[in-house]
Amino acid sequence: MRNRQGEDAWWRPDASGPALVDMTLGALLDEQAERYGARPAVHVDERGGARGTSWTYAELRQEADLIARGLMAQGIRAGERVAVMAPNSAEWILLEYALAKIGAVLVTVNPALLQEELAYILTQGRVAALVFAPRLRSNDITGHLLGTLPELATTRGCVRAAGGPLPDLRLLIGLGETPAEFALPFDALREAAKAVSPGALSERQAGVACTDVAQIQYTSGTTGKPKGAMLSHRSTLNNARLMADRGGFRAGDTLLSAMPLFHTAGCVCNVMAMLACGGRVVTMDTFDAERMLELWQAHRPTIINAVPTMMTRLLEHPDAGAYDIRTLRTVFTGGTTIPPSLMHSMRERTGGEPMIIMGMTECSPIITQTNPVDDTEARFGTAGTPLPHTEIRIVDPESGRTCGWGESGELCIRGYLTMVGYFDMPEKTAETIDADGWLHSGDLAELAESGHLRIVGRLKDMIIRGGENVYPAEIENCLLDHDAVSEVQVIGVPDADLGEEICAFVVPAPGAEADPAALQDFCRARMARHKMPKYIVPIAALPLTANGKVQKFVLRETATGRIADGSLQPVRQ
Repeated sequence: MRNRQGEDAWWRPDASGPALVDMTLGALLDEQAERYGARPAVHVDERGGARGTSWTYAELRQEADLIARGLMAQGIRAGERVAVMAPNSAEWILLEYALAKIGAVLVTVNPALLQEELAYILTQGRVAALVFAPRLRSNDITGHLLGTLPELATTRGCVRAAGGPLPDLRLLIGLGETPAEFALPFDALREAAKAVSPGALSERQAGVACTDVAQIQYTSGTTGKPKGAMLSHRSTLNNARLMADRGGFRAGDTLLSAMPLFHTAGCVCNVMAMLACGGRVVTMDTFDAERMLELWQAHRPTIINAVPTMMTRLLEHPDAGAYDIRTLRTVFTGGTTIPPSLMHSMRERTGGEPMIIMGMTECSPIITQTNPVDDTEARFGTAGTPLPHTEIRIVDPESGRTCGWGESGELCIRGYLTMVGYFDMPEKTAETIDADGWLHSGDLAELAESGHLRIVGRLKDMIIRGGENVYPAEIENCLLDHDAVSEVQVIGVPDADLGEEICAFVVPAPGAEADPAALQDFCRARMARHKMPKYIVPIAALPLTANGKVQKFVLRETATGRIADGSLQPVRQ
């Protein structure tokens, strides 16, 4: 093949797909609005179906321009970071485009994060403005802000002076029908836009470069401290274009998805991909199987994007048979182990051909993708082949040599898609991207001569729970703050529903008792619920190698065996 040179597992960039474009996200929206003005572009279902917002391409551009001018009126400057902490909403999509148009940086924040987690991102990211929903289910986001900034309780205005715990944060914008009193209501941006002319916005937008950072996505690593991956307009926009092209997406397609917009799976693979092809994205604020089936019936999508857990719950819903879901051409998923049986079931029930994607946040995000022309075994049993213009190789993690075809080693990536770096973390950036521009993924993989990639393990021991990336070190650091804990190791164990679950092995401090329920409560008060250990196992000592390293594989085998025979039960049923 043209990409194979020698016996090394090294895939050279393939230029068989569309050429890369030097364009900003705002410019692409303008271009597609001119091309597809009256076509449907977006539908957002919110608040249990009580509110739905739909826009054509022309309306979407008009609304995004209005919010962009409103943000300019509030003093948001090019290059400043604006965080959005909210479930999927119409406002979220408008902010993605509006911030891109004015050259500000979108910082995506999981609305399930708790007070300390939110404060860390706002501080480390030097965030100038925060747009937030008052709460997500039981997570009181307004309360978290008041806990960090008590003076907000007596503030009657959205602009705060510099200084205090969050020295860079000066503007708070509230979403929802009853935003916090200390925040500017989002709809006020429309009124504020009157102070900024369309010409001023055009001038501002003309100054945005395709190589500028468009968004910062926080992703944890082995240290447990989240790192802000800086992704450019060029990397995300082209990644969405290439993914859509290989997937056969086309103008007039409707993509249905509940993937969160704060993940690249939502804001790039859904929003940007549909913009790139001229299709429509239909999304909802939070995943609910019955509501998604109702949207399926109403909008008759041709494409669906969901993690395996969502697919299982859709197919197993007791009323699934009452809905016409045989409308699909493509079913795509990624982010965790994909059971072939599930993809067969989705194809049989929906008519959609499976498409598997593999990526990482730092790669904007898609690295490899299955091809519709591949046979069933390749599409169900591999992570596909690299997208065009993407260079990958497999290296020995110890020596750095390039491995041979089919040999296991660390996956490294180079090309337009790699991140600019981690925000304000030059040392961490240098640890991840080497002097030759190779991004080291931490994934153990095998590359076939055909270009098909298989992920066989993870150097960093990341856990993927229901499509959410969970990093053991972050949970370990939390548990080590408890007085009863001396040592801890967190591993992933197989789970039929979520793909993987979290298990913590805890060595009690001298004279202390490690009570699993108390430790789980300790975590629950400090971290988002998707990071909660389902299993907590007190252990006298951790198994070590001769040189003192923890044998995680021994812990994994122990936990998996005990779960299988029933001797290890969840902390709470």
